[in-house]
Amino acid sequence: MENAFSDRITDVPKSFIREILKVTIDSSIISFAGGLPNRLFFPVKALQKAAFDVFEEAGAEILQYANSEGYLGLRQFIADRYRKQEGLEIPVEDILITTGSQQGLDLLGKTFLNEGDDLIIEEPGYLGAIQAFAMYRPRFHPVPVSEGGMDTAALGRVLSERQPKLLYTVTNFQNPSGVSYSDDNRRAVADLLRGSSCLIIQDDPYGDLRFSGSRKISFKHLLPANTVLLGSFSKTVAPAMRLGWLVAPPLIMDKLVIAKQASDLHTDYLAQRILHRYLCDNDLDAHIAAIIRQYGKQKEAMIGAIKDFFPAGVQHTNPEGGMFLWVTLPEGTSSMALFEAAIKKKVAFVPGTPFYVDRKDSNTLRLNFSCSDEPTIVEGIRRLGDSIKALF
Repeated sequence: MENAFSDRITDVPKSFIREILKVTIDSSIISFAGGLPNRLFFPVKALQKAAFDVFEEAGAEILQYANSEGYLGLRQFIADRYRKQEGLEIPVEDILITTGSQQGLDLLGKTFLNEGDDLIIEEPGYLGAIQAFAMYRPRFHPVPVSEGGMDTAALGRVLSERQPKLLYTVTNFQNPSGVSYSDDNRRAVADLLRGSSCLIIQDDPYGDLRFSGSRKISFKHLLPANTVLLGSFSKTVAPAMRLGWLVAPPLIMDKLVIAKQASDLHTDYLAQRILHRYLCDNDLDAHIAAIIRQYGKQKEAMIGAIKDFFPAGVQHTNPEGGMFLWVTLPEGTSSMALFEAAIKKKVAFVPGTPFYVDRKDSNTLRLNFSCSDEPTIVEGIRRLGDSIKALF
C-alpha cells in the first residue's frame, strides 16, 4: 500500500503542532504550544442569536448551494473594513471567501506552483504555509526575519539568483516570532520586488490584535498589482467557523475561483450568513478591543516572568500584538531536548525546528500567550525556566 501514495503526500510532514497538542490533552500540563485564541472571548450568545435570526428570516435559502466567491454581504463588510482600517479601496469582486486563510494558501499553491518553482518564505516561517506549499513541491528559499522585518540583503541575493513566483510574508506579529515589519522595511522589500513578476502574499491573521504601537503600511499600497492579501475571522471571532478571505486582482481571482470550485465548490454558506449577521448586529471593534486589552496583559505577564525565571543568555522578542513571542536559547542548546525536559515538568511549547525548512534541530522556540491567564503564565514560565537551567 505504501507505494500507492502520491509523491507529494509522502513528502509533506505532519503538522508538528497538531502532534504536540495530542501530548497536551493532559489537563495538568500548562501549554504554550497551540496558536489558540482565548475561548473566554468567543461571542457565544451573540453568535447563537445571529444563527437564530438568520434561520428565522432566511429559512431554507441558507441551506442551499451558494456561489464560489462567497456571500456578497460578507465580502462587502470586508471591503468596507479595508477602507476604514487601512485606506484601501478593494472592489468586492476582488474578494474570495475561503475556508480559513489556510485554504487561501492551498489555492495559491495550486494556482501558481509547479514542481521546482522558486518560492521565498520567511525564516523562521509559519509552518502551516510551509506544509501547504510543500504539497506542490517548490524550491523553498528561506530569508531571515528579525526585529524590524525581512533581511533585505538576503532577499536581494535570492532575487538576483532566482526567479521566484511567490514571496510569503506575515508582516504583522509574525507567526512564530511575533515581530512586525517596519514601514521602512516594507518599502525596501517592495523596492526590491518592483518590476519583477514575483507575487507578494501578505497573510494578516493577527493584524487587528495590536495592543501597542501603530498600524503599518500594507504591501497593497506599495505594490498593488503584485500583492495578494489573506485574512481571517478565526482570531477575532471564532476559529471553528473556518472563515477567511483572499484579495487578488481580477486575472488572478479568475484562476483562484476555478481552483476553489475544484476543491469545495464554496465555503460553508450557513457559517458565512451567521457570521455576517453577527457582524451587522454587533460592534466588532469593541469586541476586538476587549481581546487586545487582555492579550496585552498576558504578554506582559509572560515577559515579566521570563525576566524573573529564565537564565541570562536567553533572548526573546517583545511583540506589539498578536499571540506569540520567540525565544532564542544559547547557541548549541537543543529546543527538542528542552521540550522533552519541559514535558516532565508539565509545561509545553513548540520547538523552533518545524518553523524552518531545512533544520533537524534548533535553539529556538515559540511561546503562545493568548490562551492562558496571567497566574498560569507565570507558573508555566517558572517551570520552563527550571527546565532550561537544568540543560545548561
